[in-house]
Amino acid sequence: MRSFDVVVVGAGPAGEVAAGRLADAGLEVAIAEEHLVGGECAYYACMPSKALLRPAEILAEVRRVPGAAEAVTGDLSTQAVLDRRDEVIHELDDSGQEPWLENHGIELLRGRARLTGELRLEIAGTEVHARRAVIVATGSGAAVPPIPGLEASRPWTNREATIAERVPERLIVLGGGAVGVELSQAWRSLGAEVVLVEAEPHLLPTEEDFARELVADSLAARGVDLRTGRRAERVARAGDGTVTVTLDDDSSVAGDEVLIAIGRRPRLDGLGIEALGLEPGSPLSTDDHMRVDGAPWLYAIGDVNGRALLTHMGKYQARLASDHILGRPSSIAHGAHGAQAPRVVFTDPQVAAVGHTTASAREAGIDVVSVDVPTSGNAGGSFTGRNAPGTTRVLADRRRGVLVGASFSGSEVAEMLHAATIAIVGEVPIERLAHAVPAFPTRSEIWLRVIDRLAN
Repeated sequence: MRSFDVVVVGAGPAGEVAAGRLADAGLEVAIAEEHLVGGECAYYACMPSKALLRPAEILAEVRRVPGAAEAVTGDLSTQAVLDRRDEVIHELDDSGQEPWLENHGIELLRGRARLTGELRLEIAGTEVHARRAVIVATGSGAAVPPIPGLEASRPWTNREATIAERVPERLIVLGGGAVGVELSQAWRSLGAEVVLVEAEPHLLPTEEDFARELVADSLAARGVDLRTGRRAERVARAGDGTVTVTLDDDSSVAGDEVLIAIGRRPRLDGLGIEALGLEPGSPLSTDDHMRVDGAPWLYAIGDVNGRALLTHMGKYQARLASDHILGRPSSIAHGAHGAQAPRVVFTDPQVAAVGHTTASAREAGIDVVSVDVPTSGNAGGSFTGRNAPGTTRVLADRRRGVLVGASFSGSEVAEMLHAATIAIVGEVPIERLAHAVPAFPTRSEIWLRVIDRLAN
């Protein structure tokens, strides 16, 4: 039997952060991984999707800039985009990750892990004992809804969609959340005909109305066929490979591939959590230290606990869990977690948001004052996002005098988000924010207009 202080199951971003922090603190740590060290984000999600999206985004920005626009003489090189994507994901080779583990003194155990009892696992046939804790960081996989014929049609998930070696002539996307809209735009920019089906009346249904409308308009302008308010009733793949999706209004769409982007489910199959009295099909419920309810030796971080299915939040939870194992003070900072966590949709235009939306603040019973300003409506907007549409909305709690939400839409707004995150999580009084002077001429001057209107 092998023995370690802590065993981390899953070598994605959350698992790596937890293992690294614990090992750097002097604990003996092993990390178990049955697929690729680096996880879903590095190979099949965040990184490859951004590699596919970025060329069209930067080309659109260049075309907004006089002088640079005149230098653009051609279209995207599809093969160059795919080659760069392959470089970003290291050709699905994780050998470059192993030296990092070795440098931190973390032992990599290749193979599937299964919990066999309290602080005990079996990894690739070897019995392993954790003296202090086990951390589950196995992430999530695409949820396959029970649509007749869908599974038999061999659908794409985010994995197939982000590593495809050729551009499909026709792509049907089921789901208009972040994954659906990003991959619709990415493959459309490379020449695919795309139909996007969303059951809700709007794309990005949990974001502000102006943001989702802006993304919908942009996709439609690029030629994406949007079918909002429609559900897929059945799916069939013919002998020639054509996929047909029949919708709930009896219309149908045909394509070469169908992509499922409807939701995620925790990756817990085969982990043996049912032996602990836990439900394998549901996220692992945890306390604010990321300890699994009813099993204080077991921690769950990242997508697998269902709190916020975002890489950066999994890494944050890894810090909370590792600090608790090490006996350091740790607790969630209430203000930007779960559904209110900072989030970015990397379409062009982008959507970046943190904290409440107008609707969620209303549901929470918060009396908010709202300020809307044009995202590029200042001097900085003359140089970045010139004439690009976009709105910024900031929400303040009228009673407490602090920000509780911010949403940015427009060209390249992702990097504008962190200032709002700091203000919301830190509960900085609006009267103090008035003394945080943004530099001229940057788009951050948007805060002058926002704070002036909130203060008055």
